[in-house]
Amino acid sequence: MAQFKIFIVEDDPWYGQILQYHLSLNPDYEVKLFETGKECLSRLHEKPDMVTVDFSLPDISGDKLFQKINAFDPAIPVVVISSQEDISVAVGLLKAGVSDYLVKDEATKDLLWNSVIKIRENQSLKKEVEVLKEELGQKFSFEKTIIGKSSALTKVFGLIEKAIKTNINVSITGETGTGKEVVAKAIHYNSERKKKSFVAVNMAAIPKDLIESELFGYEKGAFTGAVSRKIGKFEEAVGGTIFLDEIAEMDLNLQSKLLRVLQERELTRVGGNEQVKLDVRIITATHKNLAEEVKAGNFREDLFFRVMGLPIELPPLRDRGTDVLILAKHFADDFAKSNKMSSISFSQEAKNKLLQYPFPGNIRELKAVVELAAVMADEGTIDAKDLSFFSTQKEKTLFLEQKTLRQHTCDIVQHYLNKYQGDVLETAKVLDIGKSTIYKMIQEGEVKTG
Repeated sequence: MAQFKIFIVEDDPWYGQILQYHLSLNPDYEVKLFETGKECLSRLHEKPDMVTVDFSLPDISGDKLFQKINAFDPAIPVVVISSQEDISVAVGLLKAGVSDYLVKDEATKDLLWNSVIKIRENQSLKKEVEVLKEELGQKFSFEKTIIGKSSALTKVFGLIEKAIKTNINVSITGETGTGKEVVAKAIHYNSERKKKSFVAVNMAAIPKDLIESELFGYEKGAFTGAVSRKIGKFEEAVGGTIFLDEIAEMDLNLQSKLLRVLQERELTRVGGNEQVKLDVRIITATHKNLAEEVKAGNFREDLFFRVMGLPIELPPLRDRGTDVLILAKHFADDFAKSNKMSSISFSQEAKNKLLQYPFPGNIRELKAVVELAAVMADEGTIDAKDLSFFSTQKEKTLFLEQKTLRQHTCDIVQHYLNKYQGDVLETAKVLDIGKSTIYKMIQEGEVKTG
């Protein structure tokens, strides 16, 4: 491991050597001593991990030297050491970004030692965060995170590919539980913005009277209880992505304020006058049809066109065919691993039962069903009896309308052809009918494969 490189800038050779000797007691530290600010600046290309600066140098003041170091590389921590205890100077330097301000006395050596330890810890944490962000980017490689091989999902992959190449706004639609936030994260963590924040906001979960301050922040004294400034979600996402989930639930009055923010690319905190510039990508999601909401007067048309950008519609699980089995296996493996269980498999009867159920709760429901089945299963195999469906929605049925038996038969066959992307053999197998029967229905135009 490379040594932690420390530059000491001290015009008093004796005092400087004391500090150098004291810090060099740690073999992990490489300590270099300079008597002038000019010497230090000429060696910054060596990339020190931190610099200590005497406030009263003969060639440059400590605050000016800090400014030059900060201009060269703002990531270099600077500790100022002064012979005078001036509170106003200390506060000013700390506000400007100095890591620490120490007064020369008998305790300076130990205080400096502690400062170095804190700086190392902070740098270590920052590196860990960067590594985690990088890993998260790899983790959200969407072809690994969004699981499935159906043609319906392949279309979604193509749209995600287009989305990550630009900063266009993205609007994601789909039933509850289809994975809208997963898609939003996949776009963010595969885009150029992946090293900045992904901020998710559930618009339906925030009380109406709090949502403006949550999104745009507020200034101290803006209202009772605002004892200090608060940064809003949009500012948290600067440089990155803000994900506005369930945007259709937003109040009309707030929609107009959001529209202005999107148009001007700036915001004003509640109770303030300062205009804050924004560089934020907007991804929205809803389970409702926004165009229909516009027609009904529930959503502003101008905002609709602002947030629409690139529309991505997520297919419900019932239209993704055998993706149900791929996802079920994935959830079973994850559950077994996290609970230190042996590998879990599915019987053919269990697979058939999964394929025949419409999953109104989509992927979220499938995950819950599989995890419960994994607990109930005997000897590592999930059977049909282990699968319990507790849908909270009324299941759609093919028999609500008054039709002939032949018409109902065609509807059933068509449903499974859609489910299996036009696979006649799979449909015939599931329905236990001859494939020639289905081919004849196709030939006569009663059902379609595409």
